[in-house]
Amino acid sequence: MNIIILGAGRVGESVAESLVSEQNDITVIDQDPARLRLLEERLDLRGVVGNGIQPSVLREAGAKDADMLIACAAADESNLVVCKVAHDVFNVPTTIARVRSPEFVEGDALLSKTGFAVDRVICPEESVMRYIHQLIDYPEALQVLEFAEGRVCLIAVRAAAGGALVGHTIGEFKERFPHAEMRVVALYRLDTEMEATKTTRILPGDEVFLLAASDRIRHVLAAIHNIDKPVQRVMIAGGGKVGLRLARSLVGQCQVKIVEHDAKRCEYLASQLPSSTLVLHGDSVDEDLLLEENVADMDLFLALTSDDEDNIMSAMLAKRLGARRVMSLINRRAYADMMQGGTIDIAVSPAQTVIGELLAHIRRGDVVAVHSLRRGAAEALEGIARGDHKTSKLVGRRVEEVKLPQGARFGAIVRGEGRGAQVLMPHHDTLIEADDHIVIFIPNKRLVREVEKLFQVSATFFG
Repeated sequence: MNIIILGAGRVGESVAESLVSEQNDITVIDQDPARLRLLEERLDLRGVVGNGIQPSVLREAGAKDADMLIACAAADESNLVVCKVAHDVFNVPTTIARVRSPEFVEGDALLSKTGFAVDRVICPEESVMRYIHQLIDYPEALQVLEFAEGRVCLIAVRAAAGGALVGHTIGEFKERFPHAEMRVVALYRLDTEMEATKTTRILPGDEVFLLAASDRIRHVLAAIHNIDKPVQRVMIAGGGKVGLRLARSLVGQCQVKIVEHDAKRCEYLASQLPSSTLVLHGDSVDEDLLLEENVADMDLFLALTSDDEDNIMSAMLAKRLGARRVMSLINRRAYADMMQGGTIDIAVSPAQTVIGELLAHIRRGDVVAVHSLRRGAAEALEGIARGDHKTSKLVGRRVEEVKLPQGARFGAIVRGEGRGAQVLMPHHDTLIEADDHIVIFIPNKRLVREVEKLFQVSATFFG
């Protein structure tokens, strides 16, 4: 696809890096020539210097032949206007805008084709907040991702010493826990993917990716991990956009303390949050402050400032001082790779939380959901089987008859709609039916195109 990205900031850079790796033709527009030059040197893309809301700049970037425009500039106004210009002047088929303001909601008349012509709204801050919320709801997990409108969850969990399944093979799961039906789709040991077969034995420290029906998640987590007590006390370092959103969402669920170094921002936070949320003016890397505020009693410490180094230092300090679990917002991929699974329990990448929302629009075939795993190295994809036995590579075939690329594997099948929907863990003889939602694990992004082709119907299918 020919894709134009407006903005070469952290989100724009991460989006470009992810899309370039899939052989898309990427052009990035930014007003900073030095930033664009660094991107061009590192990635296979073209940079155009200028203001993206100007038709002449969009024309130079190839808007006339573009399949999609992704507006990731810092200002909402720029992103909204460039989508309008791209649609009205160049008839770009799909426009996606990063919009922080809650005033602009997807589906609103203001964003329709007669308005700002935005097909999809993405908000990294909102995505990060939802992502963290899932990890608060399931404290045993490293990652929780939803498919099929929330009916199926993909969970990443680290096998704990003493857990009921540690030391047992994957094939023994069903025998030992028949009430916790699940499908192990991947297993990583010391950052190396292991073959997940029936005879594979789970060892302490293994990172296990498994799929299960959402209403069975608690049973599954109990089987593979010692159940953690619910998160009740939370300390947030940083009262920026993410910190404020998260604090608001936790009102009534957890006791929350926010540490913010800017006095004026503290006043604003105090005016926006109920009195039950304690706003503290101070530095999150101040050991005396953390001790005074009883960081050792915290179930979860979240470092959510805009500075990667401060987040890493404050999270490591909180862990050393006794916080039960720590998460850190880390923008730089190299930092996140180094920190995940060490002193810092979970490294959260803002860009990676929104990549999946974008990828679902770029995938070919009837793909409805995509989630990026292991910081972009792997992927889980949900597609709908359309057509019939003649026009589809899936419909009317047993799972064993479908030719998946090597390493890719079936995770779950959701059949039916509404309350009557069934979540199936497919076996070799499971027959795929029309309109089944199928979740497939893809260990390497190079295999994505082959999987997409499975969801494409031949030209004789008329829907």
